[in-house]
Amino acid sequence: MLARIKHSSKEYKIDLSKPLDISIPLRGNESNVRAWNLDSPIIEPHTEEGFIGKVSEGSSTNFNDISFNPHAHGTHTECIGHITEESYSINKQLSDYFFLAEVVTIAPEKYQNDLVVSRKQIQYVIGNKKCESLIIRTLPNLQEKLSRKYSNTNPPYLLEEAAQYLVDRGINHLLIDLPSIDKEKDNGALLAHRAFWQVEGNLRTKATITEFIYVNNSIKDGTYILNLQLAPFENDATPSRPVLFKPIES
Repeated sequence: MLARIKHSSKEYKIDLSKPLDISIPLRGNESNVRAWNLDSPIIEPHTEEGFIGKVSEGSSTNFNDISFNPHAHGTHTECIGHITEESYSINKQLSDYFFLAEVVTIAPEKYQNDLVVSRKQIQYVIGNKKCESLIIRTLPNLQEKLSRKYSNTNPPYLLEEAAQYLVDRGINHLLIDLPSIDKEKDNGALLAHRAFWQVEGNLRTKATITEFIYVNNSIKDGTYILNLQLAPFENDATPSRPVLFKPIES
């Protein structure tokens, strides 16, 4: 099925039968990716007096309770409410779901004792391209990203200057395959988050950050249409399913 998506004055044709899912699914076991010192999410049958919500245990339905943290347990999209005293819900802040996106691949570089994504790296891979959304795949890009335990490993992150550059370029939606765009332990500074949402200036309440994606190596760098699908949680963040479509050349 073909569809047409209009961005600015240009129209893009996409094939809806060829989606490229870049989300990480939530699993209720040890194989689930996780960070921030949390245990695995829990997906288990609801139980109460004389009832187990599992067909194999005699119930008429499978009826699971699920316990997880969107920030720690998989692909999630967050809004400015993640770091502000005032409450903002991602379900209310994001009302458009299709965006012109650019997929780029970056090998984080050494900075002090860390690995980081810098302004010059982003500037180099974007060039003069115009997009609403930037999708960053970091190297090495191994399948273990689907189940890695990130707690206390000091993963790569974005420098504040890199986040500010995205703002300057008019990029409103940032997606990355790391647990956070900020340093794991920074004493609450959250410099990249604060820069991206312009907490000290004109708040970018419609801008979003999506973390814990996984961009398969079969997906080439380049221009895509992003469909950013959200679970409708009234919360600062929610599980999400970003899906890419490659524009069809006329």
